[in-house]
Amino acid sequence: MNIFKKTVVFFLITLVVLSTGIFLFMQQKTFGKNPSGNRLERIKNSVNYKDGTFQNLTATEVMLKDASFTKMMWKFFNKPKHTVPPKILPSIKTDLKLLQKDSLAIVWFGHSSYLIKSRNKNILVDPVFSGNASPVNFFGKSFPGSDVYNVDDLPPIDLVIITHDHYDHLDYKTIKQLIGKAKKFYAPLGVGAHLEHWGIEVENIVEFDWWDKEKIEEDIEITATPARHFSGRGFMRGKTLWTSYVLKIHEKTIFIGGDSGYDDTFKTIGEKFGPFDIVMLEAGQYGKDWPYIHMTPEETVKAAEDLNAKVLLPVHWGKFALAYHEWKEPIDRVVKKARESNLKVTTPLIGEPVVIGSEYPNAIWWNF
Repeated sequence: MNIFKKTVVFFLITLVVLSTGIFLFMQQKTFGKNPSGNRLERIKNSVNYKDGTFQNLTATEVMLKDASFTKMMWKFFNKPKHTVPPKILPSIKTDLKLLQKDSLAIVWFGHSSYLIKSRNKNILVDPVFSGNASPVNFFGKSFPGSDVYNVDDLPPIDLVIITHDHYDHLDYKTIKQLIGKAKKFYAPLGVGAHLEHWGIEVENIVEFDWWDKEKIEEDIEITATPARHFSGRGFMRGKTLWTSYVLKIHEKTIFIGGDSGYDDTFKTIGEKFGPFDIVMLEAGQYGKDWPYIHMTPEETVKAAEDLNAKVLLPVHWGKFALAYHEWKEPIDRVVKKARESNLKVTTPLIGEPVVIGSEYPNAIWWNF
């Protein structure tokens, strides 16, 4: 066999081995499962699903056409030191099982995970307690000090609300731990395939298309509202929907933002459901190469104004470095813009309760 043939054979064997390895790796449960059967048929009937994928209301590029994928990957794996806090993050360890029942309280766990407690109801949003925002434990690690809570600290959960299936919002290990502790899971169309694959009973899963509404009890109602983002846990995007939510609970109205770039949808939601007693909006992980799928901090404040929000709680920061900006830049810019716009903003430490109508922590605790 001449050298050319040997090279071709070696290349083909290497390709087969790599392909087989990738295929086997992708079979891990953490990657979830694509929708099929009746779930897929429902998806195909959605007005938001076209050409085999979910679409944003506004034409949206995930990455700019002239963005260099190679350069982005190099930057991502060589982030500057300032993307991570220089020391352990401070926090408050609240007994979540003893939160007062006569008011609505929100406890933020960093990034986009938080607990909403109202009277006898406990609602958990986008829980990620595994310490990683990725399918592997050596990538997307949480900041030191941001993991002071785990599933065992939680009270019994009535509703788990998922905004979309990205790893920093839908965590396999956390969902597995919530089996038996959480009663119902509310998620966008298609995300139920992941949950069912991981052991959640299908009767405990409610899936929403945009503008779908579910009356949970006489004084609790949830509506899925549009967001400008994308989805996917593997190589394919858009097989599941992404969403925000309007939660009406015990005479209060809350906006659960999930991930979204800025567009006129916030104004539409504000006109339809506002004013909001509090809105949780993403404020971090933005970048110049993906300006349409994440908001800048200034756009976060604008979105809160569009929603007619009484109070803004900025999230999607303070736990993971998923972009190149300084770790505390998002909150600095939000606070500055909110002050200029005369918008009330609350900035709790991880674990510090925000109590609607009475307690809105606003210390500048991140300057160290």
